[in-house]
Amino acid sequence: MAFPLLSFFTGGGLFDLGFKQAGFTICWTNENCPAFIEGYGYGMSAWLSSLKKSRTVNIDISNTGSICDLSAKQVLNEAFCGLGANVFGVIGGPPCPDFSNGGNHAGGDGANGRLTTVFVDMLCELRPAFFVIENVPGLYRFHKHREFLRKKIQQLQRHDYAVDYKILNAVEFGVPQDRERLFIVGFNFSLAQNAIGRKLSEDEHGWFQWPRETHKDVKRLSWPKVTPFGEDPNKPAELPLELTVYSAFTNNGDPEKIVNGNEYFNPHSSKFWEIQEGDVSRMSFKRLHRYRFSPTAWYGNQEVHLHPWKARRLSVREALRIQSVPDDYVLPDAMSLSAKFKMVCNGVPCIMAFSLANAVKRFIKQAIQ
Repeated sequence: MAFPLLSFFTGGGLFDLGFKQAGFTICWTNENCPAFIEGYGYGMSAWLSSLKKSRTVNIDISNTGSICDLSAKQVLNEAFCGLGANVFGVIGGPPCPDFSNGGNHAGGDGANGRLTTVFVDMLCELRPAFFVIENVPGLYRFHKHREFLRKKIQQLQRHDYAVDYKILNAVEFGVPQDRERLFIVGFNFSLAQNAIGRKLSEDEHGWFQWPRETHKDVKRLSWPKVTPFGEDPNKPAELPLELTVYSAFTNNGDPEKIVNGNEYFNPHSSKFWEIQEGDVSRMSFKRLHRYRFSPTAWYGNQEVHLHPWKARRLSVREALRIQSVPDDYVLPDAMSLSAKFKMVCNGVPCIMAFSLANAVKRFIKQAIQ
């Protein structure tokens, strides 16, 4: 059964892509950043066309307005043509800088933070059978933000949702990147109780069957530190090679021979030849190690990680691979480099999204079987 989904803050569609791979149908999307709208249309159309093989698929963002200007009635009419749906879900990751360690910690009162409140209000009005919210770990880890999160969860619980949450790390699910994200899942109480076979208290936590990590506690292993730039370090036989940058850049062919593979900011500094492979200790000019996973891909203002063995920054394709995005997802030439990197790094790694989507699908099937 293909459960329909509404997607808010869609961006380039990486979160959506993982849910599509798990068998969900994205029937409505919302994004109002012009660059991301362009990237989504081009990238998702290319990926879906590659799956169909026999025909070209064109897909665009359903609604390009701000969520602040939308009503639940309008969204449902656009998504289901006024017919409604028995079981549908909502996914979305509201902008997170106001809760992140690199932001100004404005929290729920910040311009971006307020969008989380708008999103929760929308969920309460839409009344989906289930939802998944994605955000930065700081929303839970920082005390001042945790109180905001607690109030939003209580609001959802008052609207008959069982809510659970957990911080997951992409590297533990097979992504070559150390990227933590907070996921909040909610199911209406009857659905949740049917799935687990017992009653739930309103504020109970820990009941959702989260996806099992394929590489649990992998960060505790003895990963290589630094290597002089230009040398060829030995492969660490005892470490999972599939989690390394080297594997991401070489296993599916040379990224420079694929669309977006030669798009990178040109070097203008001697540092590109001087910084050791694996030295990520500085604020800028962090160089990846080929036999280690990448730090969180969070790029801006041309500050993109350095290639492990080449004197340049990463290309758009290499950033996509670090986000576990299929090579058939491509971005248009006309889109600026800054916009491409920002859109790619705002997304949820596809493998991580796929793992979570499968857990949600299993949970729903348990409830309705």
